[in-house]
Amino acid sequence: TGVIAGVHLRPLLELAGIRDVLTKSIGSANPKNLLKAGIRGLMSLRTREQIAELRGVTLE
Repeated sequence: TGVIAGVHLRPLLELAGIRDVLTKSIGSANPKNLLKAGIRGLMSLRTREQIAELRGVTLE
């Protein structure tokens, strides 16, 4: 689908190297708050290995 994001989040996602994403903001359209939320979301992403470790399973 590409990067489907508002004008304020698109550069952040492109700089992060994310090529396939759909975003939706609910509530305030304040650019500062949108960027803070975007950064917080990117920081909360986990790898497959981290999720497997939390679940106690192995990846094949």
